[in-house]
Amino acid sequence: MQVLPQRQIYLVRHGETAWSLTGQHTGLTDLPLTAHGEEQARRLKERMGMVSFAHVFSSPLQRARRTAELAGFGSSLALDSDLVEWNYGEYEGRTSTQIRISRPGWELFRDGCPGGESVLQITQRVDRVAAHLRALMGRVLIFSSGHVLRVLATRWIEAPLAAARGLAVDPAGISVLGYEHGEADRVIRSWNGSAAEDHS
Repeated sequence: MQVLPQRQIYLVRHGETAWSLTGQHTGLTDLPLTAHGEEQARRLKERMGMVSFAHVFSSPLQRARRTAELAGFGSSLALDSDLVEWNYGEYEGRTSTQIRISRPGWELFRDGCPGGESVLQITQRVDRVAAHLRALMGRVLIFSSGHVLRVLATRWIEAPLAAARGLAVDPAGISVLGYEHGEADRVIRSWNGSAAEDHS
């Protein structure tokens, strides 16, 4: 049985911010987009203008919300606090290199963040998102931040969370989750691309 493209879930990372440029972990710090980040968001409108969505969700943080608005989805946007970025706690604003000076071998997707969210906590939060998505009909669009989208993709395909380490996603990158085998299996249909192949 063919899976309808309307059962696809598009994931969009927000446009560039000052900290995405420097590699600083940006969890709950509510940074704006840079001028280049705003331009990336506007280009999303061209890249996704042929795709229609039944549901559009965003993290309430301004970098995701503004990306959605500039991409042309502000009027249909619903905010979901479960889509905020990983709470990095004591590691907020620090780069991975800086963190590993005091904690050699640290890995976000294995170790979590002291004073922030543990691996279990982020998994439970993102599992709520995945359960909600499975219950929806129609094509879905999500605007959020890099690490939480990587966790969502990993949980979608029921892979170990450590697999998210290999799923880099650029600012304004588009990824698509979906189904195959008559929706028996959840899959990643494309990752970190400029647009999905199927716009029908």
